[in-house]
Amino acid sequence: MSNVLKGWLADNAVTVDNKEDKILLLESAGNLTEMDILERMSKEITGLKEETLYHAMSLYNRIVMESLLNGYTVNTGLFYASPSFQGVIDGGVWNKEKNTIKVNFQQGKTLREEIAKTKVEILGEKADIMYVLEVEDKKTGLKDGTVSPGFGVIIRGRNLKIAGSDEKVGVYLINDQSSEEKLPDYQIIHNKPSELTIQIPTGLLLGAYTLRITTQFSAGKNSLKTPRSLDIQVNLA
Repeated sequence: MSNVLKGWLADNAVTVDNKEDKILLLESAGNLTEMDILERMSKEITGLKEETLYHAMSLYNRIVMESLLNGYTVNTGLFYASPSFQGVIDGGVWNKEKNTIKVNFQQGKTLREEIAKTKVEILGEKADIMYVLEVEDKKTGLKDGTVSPGFGVIIRGRNLKIAGSDEKVGVYLINDQSSEEKLPDYQIIHNKPSELTIQIPTGLLLGAYTLRITTQFSAGKNSLKTPRSLDIQVNLA
């Protein structure tokens, strides 16, 4: 199967002086979980039971994770990963409140070769589009989607300002069981069209979350009648 990525042209919120400067925003094909990948594998490998594939995938994940967290560098072809430390060590003692373990990922040779063969299809131009350029964790400085409970997160992009009277307007954290936690107003620290700073609540279970921004803000004179939402995948760690 040939690879195709589709995208929409949008104004570049960073370079305000150049009106012709555009960026290309990905048209998402959706989200896939480990079970979705497993289902796709079972359709291609008809001779193996789904339970066997699941065991192999779980074993693979465990061996890769254990290898990384015991000091190995892992090169799968798909990605190249290595562990490292962050933070200043005070008094020669590791402090989990100040120091963190980070796993760095880079594209592997196999993935780079597939990227080179991937076609890009431009669908057209979207005006007044809402998008995110990056998410920065203020505790660690990471921009890989990792966020720290109790600390600030800077979300940069376009048309992100939380505005409007609809009850759905706000910032939400949604776990993999679809349980929603709406952030109170005081945890929205800076609220601008191009930059939103929020504080991640404490007391939530660590793991994967969807961070949803819902707003009626528009770059035009009038607010949107119906709120629009943007989902960002983050990991509480």
